[in-house]
Amino acid sequence: MRRLLTLAAGLAVLAVSACSAPAAPRSDAPPAEPPDPATLPAPTGAHPVGTTTLHLTDTSRPDPWDLDADIRELKVTLWYPTGRRGGKRAPYMTPREAELLLKGSGIATTPYDTLSRTRTNAVEDAAPEGKGLALVVLSPGFTKPVSTLTSLAEDLASRGYVVAGIDHTHESYATTLSDGRVAECLACDSDTDPGSHAALVQGRAADVSFVLDRLTSARNRPGLIDRTRIAMVGQSIGGASAVAAMLKDSRVRAGIDMDGTTYARVPESGLSRPFMFLGSRNHVPGGPDTSWDRDWKRLTGWKRWLVLTDAEHQSFTDIPLVADVLGIEPLPGMLPAARGAELTRTYVAAFLDRHLRSRRRPLLDGPSPRYPEVTFCPAACGRS
Repeated sequence: MRRLLTLAAGLAVLAVSACSAPAAPRSDAPPAEPPDPATLPAPTGAHPVGTTTLHLTDTSRPDPWDLDADIRELKVTLWYPTGRRGGKRAPYMTPREAELLLKGSGIATTPYDTLSRTRTNAVEDAAPEGKGLALVVLSPGFTKPVSTLTSLAEDLASRGYVVAGIDHTHESYATTLSDGRVAECLACDSDTDPGSHAALVQGRAADVSFVLDRLTSARNRPGLIDRTRIAMVGQSIGGASAVAAMLKDSRVRAGIDMDGTTYARVPESGLSRPFMFLGSRNHVPGGPDTSWDRDWKRLTGWKRWLVLTDAEHQSFTDIPLVADVLGIEPLPGMLPAARGAELTRTYVAAFLDRHLRSRRRPLLDGPSPRYPEVTFCPAACGRS
């Protein structure tokens, strides 16, 4: 888990800590001239994509961060295949959410509503098409909304998956709740407390189980989702939460951790369901983060450990795709944004196709000349 820092000489996306606090005070008066909006890459699957937002309330437990709330409120964004090609494209995030995200991240080089004008590909509130579809749960990095995984979500939906992206309330700079209130990041105050990250992923696992209860209910979404084909994909702390969710809930049949330290340790008895690590060079064997070395040995089922050459922590998210409009320049030698998105989409989809649809995907069997940036660890992966 890391943060975006604004460098003095040319802004750059860095990944160094869980909480995205600004490195130095910034002016509260960003430039008035808005840049052209960013456009997310088109999905690669055969289906048009629809999306809708659900506001769910878990009355069985209090909010872990708001001591005055005896219920847990969650915002869940669904992406899914639809038969509707035309219609209003869904907003990327609200202007207020964009403002709080940029302020929290220490970015004051562009109007604060810039991200809210990002162009997406999904039709807002279009009717779902299909029955018995596999479900993929998405969990974002700490302080980030699930909208920062929209490119991946839209692509999976275009391939025929239902995708449920969870905004874990008070763990992001901004989450808009059902009554219009914007919940801010209360968890940021506890980020450096001992054990806070382990507690955080356990809370997210509880969020996932509750969302699965609601989404797989025959009363709520009759026939749309196949309850036997569920996977979870997360970035950073969301990736660690995929491990925690699988350990807690057997309905999650497969999981992917995208560049997240595994604070939820796999027990010595092991985890036998399919799992994939997909990371940056910080996660090579013997590298700066050793949690994958530890847990790799305890993954007893089908498993892969892939490292993307020259990727950084946010390469698996939309952040590089919108960096230009934020005035952020990538560090020299980093994976280009479009290529990072392509690699992430391709390998995540291959994993899900193999384990939720039983489709053969040779791409996961070894190195590919089409994707030379992808190294299969630990055998072919050295410290770099």
